[in-house]
Amino acid sequence: MRIGFASDIHRLVEGRKLVLAGVEIPSSLGELAHTDGDVVYHALSEAILGALALGDLGKFFPGTPKFKDMDSSKIVDKIVQMMLDKNYQINNIDISITLEKPKLASYIPLMRENIAKLLKTSVNNVSVKAGTNEGIDEIGKGLAVKAEAIVLLKEKEA
Repeated sequence: MRIGFASDIHRLVEGRKLVLAGVEIPSSLGELAHTDGDVVYHALSEAILGALALGDLGKFFPGTPKFKDMDSSKIVDKIVQMMLDKNYQINNIDISITLEKPKLASYIPLMRENIAKLLKTSVNNVSVKAGTNEGIDEIGKGLAVKAEAIVLLKEKEA
């Protein structure tokens, strides 16, 4: 068994889409990032890299033109393949999203499905929670979104 943790935060700006776990959330603000800015997929990917002791996301996806506006599900795909190549699979994952608005409860089931599909695991192994920062700091002022992910990997079953 191996455990990994990561977090990702992006500033929210006008003119960008708000994408969380592959779900486009209706909002006047979206993530400012080199890729599509999906903080959930970024934290998830980096948590898996951490569990495998392979470094951080920037090592594999630097801020170069090649990855500009990249769909972050492609990042997860590559990281999952690395995990499988090292003979590991997901035991379970827990993700926490912090965003002042909009409310995310109705989107969580689809987020869980998207994550489970990308990770090649059961939706029962994927937990996603959402909360606010109660008006505190940049997130609380509605200027940023953050995701934290912890993953437990186990050796692949034969």
